[in-house]
Amino acid sequence: MNYGDLNAALQRLLRWGSPNMPGLEQLLKQLREARERELGRYNLDSTVEQLRQDVQDVIDTERGGIDRRVNEAATPEAKKLMERIARQRREQLDRLPDDLGGRVKSLRDYEFVDDQARQKFEELMQQLQKQMVDQMFQGLKGSIQQMQGQDLSRVRDMVRELNKMLEDRMEGRTPDFNGFMERYGDMFPPGINSLDELLEHLQRQMAQMQSLLQSLSPEAREELRQMMDALLQDDSLRLELARLSGFMQAMMPPSEMAERYPFFGDDPLSMGEAMGLMERLQQMDRLESQLERGSFRPDDVDRSLAQELLGDESRQALDQLRKLTEVLEKAGYVERKGRRMELTPRGMRRIGQSALRDIFDQLKKTRMGQHQLFRGGIGNDASDELKDYEYGDPFLLDLKETLFNSLVREGPKVPVRLDAKDFVVHRTEHVTQASTVLMIDMSRSMFLRGCFLAAKKVAIALDSLIRSQYPRDSLYVVGFSNYAVELKPHTLPQLALNDYVYGTNMQHGFQLARSLLAKHRGNRQIIMITDGEPTAHIDEDNGRAYFAYPPTFKTIQQTLREVRRCTRDRIVINTFMLERGPYLTEFINQMTRINKGRAFFVSPDRLGEYILVDYVSGKQRRRASSRRSRIA
Repeated sequence: MNYGDLNAALQRLLRWGSPNMPGLEQLLKQLREARERELGRYNLDSTVEQLRQDVQDVIDTERGGIDRRVNEAATPEAKKLMERIARQRREQLDRLPDDLGGRVKSLRDYEFVDDQARQKFEELMQQLQKQMVDQMFQGLKGSIQQMQGQDLSRVRDMVRELNKMLEDRMEGRTPDFNGFMERYGDMFPPGINSLDELLEHLQRQMAQMQSLLQSLSPEAREELRQMMDALLQDDSLRLELARLSGFMQAMMPPSEMAERYPFFGDDPLSMGEAMGLMERLQQMDRLESQLERGSFRPDDVDRSLAQELLGDESRQALDQLRKLTEVLEKAGYVERKGRRMELTPRGMRRIGQSALRDIFDQLKKTRMGQHQLFRGGIGNDASDELKDYEYGDPFLLDLKETLFNSLVREGPKVPVRLDAKDFVVHRTEHVTQASTVLMIDMSRSMFLRGCFLAAKKVAIALDSLIRSQYPRDSLYVVGFSNYAVELKPHTLPQLALNDYVYGTNMQHGFQLARSLLAKHRGNRQIIMITDGEPTAHIDEDNGRAYFAYPPTFKTIQQTLREVRRCTRDRIVINTFMLERGPYLTEFINQMTRINKGRAFFVSPDRLGEYILVDYVSGKQRRRASSRRSRIA
């Protein structure tokens, strides 16, 4: 009822959950906190610093190996030769560039003296090459341990054929996707069944590398770029990768996942760990996007991914949310009609019960009905409270207490003799009967301000409650815009604004309501739902509606005159105001001074939250939050 539409209410429940069921917002909060912990833990620039240290370790190992080879020379001639070679190598090492990429490129052309240093450098290059290429083509088999020669040639051939497929698609030809996957499917993870899925996968992988680069400081980013360029000595592969990047930019929208992450921690990361962290952060981004739209498309949320990132409880919460509509259907509160959910009469009664309870609580005692009052009296409902019988009380005898009084007075003997003063009876709760007209503002402003659906749903709920819980009551529904008309309760679910008419003719609405209530006695009331002050009245000369905005003095006076007539006939007017405009507030204040009814400020999106304006007590009071949740 909060939004005037069941499906919107279900979306809100999915979004915010309930005290016993976490909603999507709670899962979003957990996810964002987990991401913040990751960002606050690591120093991403340490990735480049670690690479510098690895390269420096190779250089230090080579220098140590050179010194050892000189010292291990067996003859003076060998030592002299070794010293000359050592001097040349040391000069080469001294001339290495300061930047990481330059050092890697120079060391590739360097002839190592020390076998251990050479092995360290080759292993480092193989590891970095594999990480870089595997980052783009995640799923490469473990057999590609040496990213050189034939292995790099196969990667180059794969990228070339991939570019050919993309070129075919851009030029309107049919790409041979199946043939491509037969030859290179082992380079990709399972589950890729179309070229579009392959492109989405590649885009995610490229976005991880882009995020890594963007999240580094400018100096570290440039060093890593240069190092990556130095790693790809194969000019053909470098060219094909550049073409692939161009095709991806032309065919796929820019990835929102390739964003900069603001790391602010201190823990170091290796290159492999940094790549894994980028993947995890982008998985968090993807899950965040799914959760943000999950209230509209709950089936789109990847529950397995949520379980991986947030734990088993998140999976259970998502399963519970997905079963929400099923639970409501089994309870009989909603029913599915096509692709939408609709409230059942039982559901409308459940929602409307709390909404009207407060209004009926204070109705004065008249004829027997079903509205509970705070005081006892002659009625037909026995309470648990007992009292000594007095003349005129309903004879709702409590036999146990009556016999006990006799035994106390006469003693335990047979037969038991009863006296009038032994009788104990149940107190009765007096209930009252009401005749109600529900007036719904159907003016154009209700539609434009988004209030009409809220009013319609409230009307359905109130109608359902009165007819099901208070069958002795009489209920009429009146819609008013430029004119007022009686609406049959069974037509409320289909009620819609067909004409964008101008005018809020409360005067005509009160006239019609007063005529409908004239046939009834006892408690009579009008419940009006509106979003604006009266802007129309019936012209006495021609009987036609006269509209003016801002409202004229005559419109206000004619409407208040009808309020006085209702007051004279002892008809109470209670108003739900869906807007807080100054004109409306002032008019309602005047009306309540005359009629002594009550007014409720109600926002369309939070119907259960309202400020009670009560001129009977002379002060405003706010409903307790628990009361508000029941009304909502």
